[in-house]
Amino acid sequence: MPIVSSAAIVPVDTATAFAVSQTTGEVRLRWDPFIRNQRFLDGATIPAKGVLTFTQHRLGFRMVSEYVSYNPPTNVGMKMVQGSWFFERLAGGWRFQAADGRPDHTEAAWRYNFTCRPRWLAPIAERIGGWILQRDIDRRIAGFARGCSDPVVLAAARKTLADPLAG
Repeated sequence: MPIVSSAAIVPVDTATAFAVSQTTGEVRLRWDPFIRNQRFLDGATIPAKGVLTFTQHRLGFRMVSEYVSYNPPTNVGMKMVQGSWFFERLAGGWRFQAADGRPDHTEAAWRYNFTCRPRWLAPIAERIGGWILQRDIDRRIAGFARGCSDPVVLAAARKTLADPLAG
């Protein structure tokens, strides 16, 4: 099963970094180059274990994913429950921890694993998919790092920290 990962150190505390990662709507689009559209499903208004989300990739691919873990401010995990025909499985986890020797800085580490279908094509598809997904995740975490310095994104994240039900 191919694994791709990327990490960045951002100039905010762990709780703020986690909150930035969970922003939604127009604020999310300010930093996340991976998505064109993302929303909660089934009436959910905030993230939590078991919540489903719809995500449309910037190139149009669509998936429904489920939060399999949600542990602010340290980690969040998701798995695809419905998606593009070529992914048999896709899951990811984002971890946040205080950066060693750097007060009020956080190390964000994102890791994804996946398998492709059909199985006969998987060895080639997974090699190509790993390269493409690695580029996307590197761009995404770089966007996240920029978001952690964007006053609009930070204001929204801090509002959520003050009132988690504000979404």
